[in-house]
Amino acid sequence: MALWARAQQLPQESLQKVRAIYGEHFPIEVRHCLATWIENRIWTQEPEEQQRFFVEELVQELQTHAELMLSPELFVTKMKLIEASNLFRRQYSHAPHELYTYMRRCLALEMDVIQNAMGAPYIAQPQTERKYSELITGLQTVRQKVNMATEEIRSLQANIESFSLQYHECLKNKGHINYIQQSGPLTAERRELEACLRVQVEEMERKLNASVAQINQGQMELVDHMKENISTLRQLQSQVLDEELIKWKREQQLSGNGVPMQSNLNTIQEWCELLADLIWSTRQQVNNVARINSKTIVELRQPHLVEMLDDMSKQVTSLLSTLVTSTFVIEKQPPQVMKTNTRFTATVRLLVGGQLNVHMTPPRVTVVIISEQQAQLLLKSDTQSGRGKQPVECGDILNNSGCMEYQPTNRQLSVSFRNMQLRKIKRAEKKGTESVMDEKLTLLFQSEFNVGGGELVFQVWTLSLPVVVIVHGNQEPHGWATVTWDNAFSPPGRVPFAVPDKVTWIQLAETLRIKFCSATGGDLSEDNLRFLGEKIFSLCSRSNLPINPMELNGMTVSWTQFCKDALPERNFTFWEWFYMVVKVTRDYLRTLWCDRLIMGFIQKKQAEEMLGKCPPGTFLLRFSDSELGGITIAWTGEGNEVFSLQPFTSRDLMLRSLADRILDLTQLQFLYPNIAKDDVFSKYYTKPENEMLKNGYVKPVLVTTLPPYMSSSPAYAHSPDSHRNTPSVHSSYFSASTPAQTESSFMDSELFEQIRAFEPEGFDDFDYFGGNVAMK
Repeated sequence: MALWARAQQLPQESLQKVRAIYGEHFPIEVRHCLATWIENRIWTQEPEEQQRFFVEELVQELQTHAELMLSPELFVTKMKLIEASNLFRRQYSHAPHELYTYMRRCLALEMDVIQNAMGAPYIAQPQTERKYSELITGLQTVRQKVNMATEEIRSLQANIESFSLQYHECLKNKGHINYIQQSGPLTAERRELEACLRVQVEEMERKLNASVAQINQGQMELVDHMKENISTLRQLQSQVLDEELIKWKREQQLSGNGVPMQSNLNTIQEWCELLADLIWSTRQQVNNVARINSKTIVELRQPHLVEMLDDMSKQVTSLLSTLVTSTFVIEKQPPQVMKTNTRFTATVRLLVGGQLNVHMTPPRVTVVIISEQQAQLLLKSDTQSGRGKQPVECGDILNNSGCMEYQPTNRQLSVSFRNMQLRKIKRAEKKGTESVMDEKLTLLFQSEFNVGGGELVFQVWTLSLPVVVIVHGNQEPHGWATVTWDNAFSPPGRVPFAVPDKVTWIQLAETLRIKFCSATGGDLSEDNLRFLGEKIFSLCSRSNLPINPMELNGMTVSWTQFCKDALPERNFTFWEWFYMVVKVTRDYLRTLWCDRLIMGFIQKKQAEEMLGKCPPGTFLLRFSDSELGGITIAWTGEGNEVFSLQPFTSRDLMLRSLADRILDLTQLQFLYPNIAKDDVFSKYYTKPENEMLKNGYVKPVLVTTLPPYMSSSPAYAHSPDSHRNTPSVHSSYFSASTPAQTESSFMDSELFEQIRAFEPEGFDDFDYFGGNVAMK
């Protein structure tokens, strides 16, 4: 992403710091309008001898850019650019290196602000920047050619008007000759007049013939120039729509999995607006030439010119249609896991709405939800025969209509749906092992745009990213499995919403890493990813796991392995286990994980081997294999016997933080390998309250303790899980019950959804707690 594009995404406080960098000697308007050129030109330090022409080149760029600003809304900016070009020429013509150095220093300061705000160094991407620079240069070049074509049309019209005057003068003289011949006997005087007129007519016809040749040549050259402009516009539009806009949409989809977006929609809008202006101007030029040709005299009309102009008109109108329909985009996607009877939002935007004055007749946008099959039919019918019939809705959305509004400050035509709500949903028939959380639906946004005062009318529509509709919170994990897989692995140009059934482990590992990092703020190491790989592939073969990381990365993971098949000797899937680990880390363990105090992804046997070599009191934190969203403390007791505390889940950590529980347990002394626990956990301990509550009561405090038998006979601390080797110890104030199944066939049924529709809204979070509470 360009440096200036990054700057525009900064929070308001940092944006003010960037604003303060630019002043009279380097106006911020220049920085904004020439962002790509400036960064390409001075990003790499040049020798001083190469900076001699810097001021001349900068002034030329400013003047060219100012000439392109034809819209009344840009008049003030245009004047700023002209003033800046005069200032640069006046003050720095004799010392271009001073201006070069000053502007380079401003960019360095801007980069510092961005790095401090985003917490990551800015890395320039020369190839991308060069590509953008070529695109801007191409748009500016075709703008100049379109302006030249306008001048050629004026010249052609002037030549035709001049020809018409001479032609009628010639006809007038011929009329005089006929009159002389037919009005009586020819006297010497009349013969002399006739001869004089004949000489004039011959001279006029010679000039007229030359004018005809010149006009015909001018017409064909003009048509060739307009054809060339249309061809160039088609190429540039393809680069903007088929490459940059598609890339932005793909980044938007990947951002649903936590990938940071690089492209800037505002920059793409600037390109689209310039394209719209050029295409509309070219269309008017073609129409003007056709009008001039239709009104000119027969002698000047060339064969096939009408057909050529008609074909060009169709081409340029098609370009405009493609531009309008393709730039109707969903700026803010609706939630991809959507719960019924829950409010949600979305925003759609027309990137060329301001440039084409679409807001003069404010368009209304409607939203409906359709199935995957209906989306396929819609795309097929639209491709084959234009606008197809209205697709069948599969649900009822409240507040699903709104008018697009134009914001002059940012030139954006958009509408935000802030209070939509899916009231009911009609499910498609399920096949085989499919569940309701496997079903993908999509929101269809539709509108009609009038361009050119109603001269052209465009029917437009766009589809949201696939959504999964749920009716109960327990369906959320599987819903996110469907969405995560689709976001990560959807191929370009797919039929809605086809995805591969299998991917390589290295592809899935990167998706899981990004998902975890986005949710928790902390990354996964190669060892963490290897642990996850071994965990998911234990479904196939627990004894023949590849030792070579390259071999592991090349293995394929199927959709059923990912989120359908239960892990060995467990009643939950790999995805359910990973999803709950992410959730508990995000909600309660984020800071501990980011400080690398949680080992987390480690085999129980490996933890035993590591702790067995350590002195008593050494402990580590790892995610439980047997309990969803559970984190356990494994520690070395007397005699180097290793114990594991009953895993803490979100319910436990909601009552008392993990750091406070580690403080409570005196048996825990050193974080593996040999770090005193207070040195790293003390900053996370809850500070004790030294005062009574305002109502006069003393607030009790929950304390985690081990049961009494631990101090006398650790051998009694057997695990309730027959598959564990390590003894599992219960904390005294809370006993976790056996975890219930996370998903059953009943939850996938239609009956379950119907029952949920009649339950109280808060029933999802209702739970029972048991156990003893120790108070201090």
